[in-house]
Amino acid sequence: MVIIKSQTEIRKIEAAGRIVAQVLQELKSFVRIGITTAEIDSFAEKKIRQQRAVPAFKGYRGYPASTCTSVNEQVVHGIPSPSVRLKSGDLISVDLGVILDGFYGDGAITLPVGEVDDETVRLIQITEESLYLGIKAAVVGGRVSDISSAIQRHVEANGFSVVRAFVGHGIGHYLHEDPQIPNFGKPGQGQRLQAGMTLAIEPMVNAGTHEVNLMDDGWTAVTADRSRSAHFEHTIVLTKNGPQILTKL
Repeated sequence: MVIIKSQTEIRKIEAAGRIVAQVLQELKSFVRIGITTAEIDSFAEKKIRQQRAVPAFKGYRGYPASTCTSVNEQVVHGIPSPSVRLKSGDLISVDLGVILDGFYGDGAITLPVGEVDDETVRLIQITEESLYLGIKAAVVGGRVSDISSAIQRHVEANGFSVVRAFVGHGIGHYLHEDPQIPNFGKPGQGQRLQAGMTLAIEPMVNAGTHEVNLMDDGWTAVTADRSRSAHFEHTIVLTKNGPQILTKL
């Protein structure tokens, strides 16, 4: 069931989203050559708790950390580890969620580590562009698949593939609410978009095949061909005046 949010609820989601944005912004300068993904996770959790918020992922369905740190061919849900140390040429996607006053915010960024190759730069750029094209398509009166189609068209026009095994989602009272938001599909299908809907839009884009495999830890998804993957996410609210991003400073 899709939950339409009141203005009071939207303000609370925005407050949670602002913390997500602050932590992701600080991670841009914290992530560097030689750091471990466990150190990234510890840094993010400390920053979240300093804002009197709670990491939304920690303990969620048994997940052991506050962030998902997915490196290179890891698509999503990479578990932070003291044995995973970043080196020049890597890329890392950091996904994190926050609970504040009973409401959720969720966001993700992908960052280059040191000097990366041109294809990696382009993968990051196209993935982020596809996020904003998806957000632009989130118009009251439209359909969920309008978002999906906008993302897929841009990604595939640039020679990359969209992951199909994982989707965006509604958010607010819970981390995952209806509707699901695939990153592929024909426009004009699915749930009608309404003012007051709060959505987490999150394209995951692979340099090679869209297919993914799940690792033995039960969480980490990797590209089936071990090509690189990027991931960006914003929490937004739909209004009569267009979509507004809630995970921003």
